[in-house]
Amino acid sequence: MELFEYAKVGEPAPHFEMLCTKNMETLEEVVSLEDYRGKWLILLFYPYDFSFVCPTEILALSNRYDEFEDLNTEILGVSTDSVYSHKAWLQTPEEENGIQGTKYVLASDNNHAVSEAYGVLVEEEGAALRGLFIIDPDGILQYSVIHNMNVGRSVDETLRVLEALQAGGLCSADWEPGEDLL
Repeated sequence: MELFEYAKVGEPAPHFEMLCTKNMETLEEVVSLEDYRGKWLILLFYPYDFSFVCPTEILALSNRYDEFEDLNTEILGVSTDSVYSHKAWLQTPEEENGIQGTKYVLASDNNHAVSEAYGVLVEEEGAALRGLFIIDPDGILQYSVIHNMNVGRSVDETLRVLEALQAGGLCSADWEPGEDLL
């Protein structure tokens, strides 16, 4: 039996290397956790390309990408689909259920190792649950939320949690950026 390193908040994030859409011509570029050292990373797992809820999330994050950049944060979308499927989806207009114009890279976990390490793999389907992980500039996993495939995630809440983590203190329930820390 093969042993896997599993994602745990407060511990180093599991290493990953995956083919991605950084170079849309060759689709041969690999993205790794080390590429994000010195920046915050939103690692966003989603079930399937060309599905119903997924494009709403991908585009909602992309529409607010500048806000993440202002917080020294990158976004990496991950599914178990191939980079070829990602490319086709990225080139498909929104009105045809595509995500054309997305401002961040999608990675392919088609061997399921990364989804397994982050605890989001649904083995029977070969797909990932909706998992959102925030990794700090030192590669430490600071936040993890995983839920079923039928509910999309909130960009507002993701930004709120990111800013709370970056605030460096105790943040009360419903804390908003600019409010006092406890």
